[in-house]
Amino acid sequence: MDKILIIDDNSGIISALELLLSLHNLNCVSAVTPQAGLQLLREHGDIGLVIQDMNFTADTTSGEEGRELFFAIREIEPDLPVILLTAWTQLEMAVELVKAGAADYIGKPWDDHKLVATVKNLLELSELQAQQRHSRQEAMQARQQLRQQFDLQEIVYRSSAMQKLLEMATQVARSEVPVLITGPNGAGKEKIADIVQANSTLRDGPYLKVNVGALPEELMEAELFGAEAGAYTGAGNRARQGRFEAADGGTLFLDEIGELSASGQVKLLRVLQTGEFQRLGSSQTRRVNVRVLSATNSDLPQQIAAGHFRQDLFYRLNVIELKVPALRDRAEDILPLALAFLHHGIGQTKQLSPQAQSALVRYHWPGNVRELQNSMQRAAVLTSGDTIEAETLALPQQDTGARAELSFEPSRELLEQTLASCNGIIAQAARELGLSRQALYRRLDKYGIPY
Repeated sequence: MDKILIIDDNSGIISALELLLSLHNLNCVSAVTPQAGLQLLREHGDIGLVIQDMNFTADTTSGEEGRELFFAIREIEPDLPVILLTAWTQLEMAVELVKAGAADYIGKPWDDHKLVATVKNLLELSELQAQQRHSRQEAMQARQQLRQQFDLQEIVYRSSAMQKLLEMATQVARSEVPVLITGPNGAGKEKIADIVQANSTLRDGPYLKVNVGALPEELMEAELFGAEAGAYTGAGNRARQGRFEAADGGTLFLDEIGELSASGQVKLLRVLQTGEFQRLGSSQTRRVNVRVLSATNSDLPQQIAAGHFRQDLFYRLNVIELKVPALRDRAEDILPLALAFLHHGIGQTKQLSPQAQSALVRYHWPGNVRELQNSMQRAAVLTSGDTIEAETLALPQQDTGARAELSFEPSRELLEQTLASCNGIIAQAARELGLSRQALYRRLDKYGIPY
């Protein structure tokens, strides 16, 4: 465990603290002046906590020296927990420093049990925070590395779920096998298809997109495979080239593939197997080299069981499956996406209040990324000032029970902003965040935010 740095001008207090902490297997280093303490802090890389006095000059009781020392420590190690040793005359100063980031204050004479428990808890919390910072740094480096290596089409994300999805998408992009992209409506399946195509060997070839679900059934086959003149009512006197022919040498993205007709499924299966197809109304076999990316929000295995989708076609399309998670399952992405939509759209100078950020993160987003984008555009239009408030978002009411609380994980920044806007009042901050006070306390302890 890390060492404890004790800074106090009273050698008797230093000896007492060193003895007490050594009995609990806690190692200490000490200094009798602020300057010596700061020098030890610079020299030792394993200081995990500081216990500091508030006065170092005889007949001084203002606590101003302790204040200066505290902020000097923060300049060297901004996240290092600091315990203040105070007499009753410095209590007001100690409270001020706790609000400024000190971990705790303990009065003289101290309670041995309380002091040791506080020290152990802060050291454990500091170690946990260091691990979290390391994990965040590793995640950020992984995102940066992926962006440097691949064309991610300016996708905005922060979650580990999307990182894994993008790593897989860029890996499979280099092959030319069919890819099936699944996920709920509005989650970003087309964006994933764009990333696969942009990093494929066919990225310089044609890239066509067809929303199969938007095509009338009688036109679907003609749209995909083409049609000879007069092949169907309204076909006209000219032959029509289908999307497969137009995408020859490139990529074809078929959205809502579960809506493809039975005869269309047969033809698509043949193209995937042989690269061959026939135009509607023609017996001439044509051959193309097209990579097929498809997407669906449907449960295709269920459609197979119901006899609505061919099992052999499913296996052809599903050589590689990329599952796009719902937005509610990657809450870390909500605020980055919201700010990206805001700053790259009509509300470029507008910001989100802490209450608005809280409302965005707590909402379940049944419409996923598309709903979030629409909400930000609407809020930007309706906000005349520079700050968008929660009321302007006008998000629909939803269940705010235990499940909602468990799915809500506010960031450190949001917690700090909310506490500041509520003047440090825990009950008010908890209401703004939609959390119980106990849940808020747990999150404040997790990030080491003083309260």
